[in-house]
Amino acid sequence: MSDSDFTDSGAGPAASGGPFLVDGRQSPTALRTQRGVMRFLRSVHDMACFVEVPLVNGRRADVIALGAKGEIWIIEIKSSLADYRADSKWPAYKDFCDRFFFCKPPELDSAVFPSAEGLLVADGHFGDIIRPAPLDALPPARRKAMLLKLARLGADRVHALMDPAP
Repeated sequence: MSDSDFTDSGAGPAASGGPFLVDGRQSPTALRTQRGVMRFLRSVHDMACFVEVPLVNGRRADVIALGAKGEIWIIEIKSSLADYRADSKWPAYKDFCDRFFFCKPPELDSAVFPSAEGLLVADGHFGDIIRPAPLDALPPARRKAMLLKLARLGADRVHALMDPAP
């Protein structure tokens, strides 16, 4: 698939904030991109996705995808050229995943992203891999720490939905 295979009318849950974990910093384009990439990762790669995941280095990953065999991907969503140019923190994410990807909406030129990094494209409905990310396997201790973090984060988020009281 190519970038032009993805379009979004802007309508639907993603456009209005939808059923996503948001903190008000995400643009409507970023939320649509997030929705599409999560659908793609779940349906094509059997990955469970977590959004807005705080890391021990003080950064927060846009999307972390966890594969059935424990592989961890971090996806950094860039909704515009200005968004990409304003961000110099993305290399810090690579210490917390096996594969690192940028993810962009269809209208953003692929050429702006570093050719050595993975690249995904997504709209509000689906996504695809433009360029695979190189594998840089996590050390076992870091993998264990990340798996425990994701398990606890998922449980905490379900608990908050079931019992929103403080």
